[in-house]
Amino acid sequence: MPAPIDIEVMGQNQPGNYQIAERLASQIQHVPGAVDVHVQQSFDDPTIRMEIDRARAQSVGLQARDIAQNLLVSLSSSFQTAPVLWLDPKNGATYQVAVQTPQYRIDSIQALANTPVTSNVPDTTPQILGNLVNMSAAMRPAVVSHYNIQPLINVYASVDGRDLGAVSDEIAARVHNIEKDLPRGSHITIRGQVQTMKYSFEGLAIGLVGAIVLAYLLIVVNFQSWLDPFIIITALPGALAGICWMLFFTHTTLNVPSMIGAIMCMGVATSNSILVVSFAREQLQEGKNAQQAALEAGFVRIRPVIMTALAMIIGMVPLAIGLGEGGEQNAPLGRAVIGGLIFATFATLFFVPTVFSIIHGHRERRRALETRTAPVIP
Repeated sequence: MPAPIDIEVMGQNQPGNYQIAERLASQIQHVPGAVDVHVQQSFDDPTIRMEIDRARAQSVGLQARDIAQNLLVSLSSSFQTAPVLWLDPKNGATYQVAVQTPQYRIDSIQALANTPVTSNVPDTTPQILGNLVNMSAAMRPAVVSHYNIQPLINVYASVDGRDLGAVSDEIAARVHNIEKDLPRGSHITIRGQVQTMKYSFEGLAIGLVGAIVLAYLLIVVNFQSWLDPFIIITALPGALAGICWMLFFTHTTLNVPSMIGAIMCMGVATSNSILVVSFAREQLQEGKNAQQAALEAGFVRIRPVIMTALAMIIGMVPLAIGLGEGGEQNAPLGRAVIGGLIFATFATLFFVPTVFSIIHGHRERRRALETRTAPVIP
């Protein structure tokens, strides 16, 4: 696509679709960030229309094929209809030989009307083109485009100063408002980089959710529990909040690199949370209550959690700054990882132990209540 945003007006009613395309172009020009908005196809290409007078041509022994072929040879050479090759006897090389009227000779309508028309039929008097056709000025489309067999008209728009998603959303709103005025059988489709961006975001969103689900199921298998893995992934909402905060604070758009950074951040946040929860489980097995186990886990595991997160954050700082040529392209990845790890670290050290103490404390109280109410069998 020659432009990031391509609005395609499809349908058989080309004049009506062209009017809709012109209205769309005039409205999109007022969208902030939309630049170089134009309708690709032009319907006012100057054309000379020639209608053959078949009765007159037949009276002089000529057919429509003869008139069309002579005009084609004069304007586009005989190579299209009767290609001829000449063999040079000196070097044995072949050369293409084409017959064509010099372009400087056809400098007016009268010169074109004086084009000679002949026929292969013997005893046929040559004629000039002006005696056999009726010429008139007309307009026609300069370019005819099709997609899936249907004719279409393209409205191209580029983006400057704003992100592609915001501009495309405003354009989609204007397209929705004008769809009610479309001719019968016509419809509008938005393609270009917008379509690719949506497919990429959908795939990355599915990948992000899939990463969280697969990590949860893997932890379930290793911990042999459904509850503790849930406590572990409670740190992930904090990581997502940190990613959103960092992107908003740095005025960075949500794009493919930032989504990849979010997926990376999920893994580091999950591993840090596993350290805390696994140590708290060990403290429970040693006889401590849930609150003591959670406090001990948060206190003992603070050093490895901070070291792991800090190492990742420091490593992402040059990437987040965007140093070097083209570094700004991958800067959102580093910013997303840094913001997510900052919030995920606090969630791992404070929120996860709190959830652990609440859930396991409730289980302890329930077991104690069941023990007190259980009947004593003598």
